[in-house]
Amino acid sequence: MNVRVHRVYDPPEPEDGVRVLVDRLWPRGMAKDAAHVDEWPKGLTPSTELRRWYHAGDGSYEEFAERYEAELAAPEASELLDRVRELVREGDVTLLTASKSPEESHAAVLLRLLDEA
Repeated sequence: MNVRVHRVYDPPEPEDGVRVLVDRLWPRGMAKDAAHVDEWPKGLTPSTELRRWYHAGDGSYEEFAERYEAELAAPEASELLDRVRELVREGDVTLLTASKSPEESHAAVLLRLLDEA
């Protein structure tokens, strides 16, 4: 597997490849040079409304994932997802997120979609 998810606060590893920040907001307390981010496609992230809805606890992860996938069908997000797919075809990619639970975040949705490609 050449695509994986890591917390942006974890130190970079040699096998990370291209490091792609998949959060809309810059991680709190993280210096830009310490993050070692190669790409930051903000348009690939969940909308502010969806993010707030999910963090408020109003729905399940499954419903969040379904709504997020619908957002990824929009032209800008779709183009950015295709760009990350291209990076994955070229080599190792690490999706970076500040989420405390990456396995139940938008990064996990992206990982699944990239694995399916």
